[in-house]
Amino acid sequence: MIYDLVDEMDPILQEQMPVFDFKDPPIDPVELATNLTETMLKNNGMGLAAPQCGLRYRCFVVAANPVIAVFNPRILDYTKTEELQIKLDEGCLSYPNIFLKINRPRIIKVRYTMPNGQFTTEQFHGMTSRIFQHEFDHLEGVTMFDHVSRLQADRARTKAKKRLSKLVYNV
Repeated sequence: MIYDLVDEMDPILQEQMPVFDFKDPPIDPVELATNLTETMLKNNGMGLAAPQCGLRYRCFVVAANPVIAVFNPRILDYTKTEELQIKLDEGCLSYPNIFLKINRPRIIKVRYTMPNGQFTTEQFHGMTSRIFQHEFDHLEGVTMFDHVSRLQADRARTKAKKRLSKLVYNV
C-alpha cells in the first residue's frame, strides 16, 4: 500500500513520535515497514519516516541493500570531533526541491527494534548514517530547517521556487 505524504505545513512534522508498542501493536510492524518502503521507493526517496505519511509511529525506513526498517531507534554514540563531521546537501520528501547544507557526524552507533520485534545494535557510516540521522530527526519532530539559519532556509526556498518556475515555464 502506498501512503500519501503529508503537506509540508502539517503539524505532525513538528511532533515527537510515541514509542511503537510491540506488545500491543497498533498496526502489523512488518506491514508498516513494507508500506513505508513501497512509499519511499515510489517517491524516489532515500528514507521515509512514518510521520511524513501522517502516521504517529516511531518508525522509519532507510534505502540500503536491503532496506533497513527501524522502530524505536536510539543513537547511542556518534563521532564528535569536527574532522569526523561532514556538511552535505540534504533534501526531504516533505519539502520537495529544497536542499540545505547540513553538518552531521560521519559515524553513528545505534540501537533499534526490527519489524520482527528483535533488537539490534549497529554502526553506520557515510550515507546510511546521514539518512538514519535525518529520519531519526523526523521522529523527534525536528525538520532539516532546524539545522540551519533562517537566512539559509529562506535562500533554499527561493532557489526551489526558481527551479520550479523554470520547470513549469519550460514545459
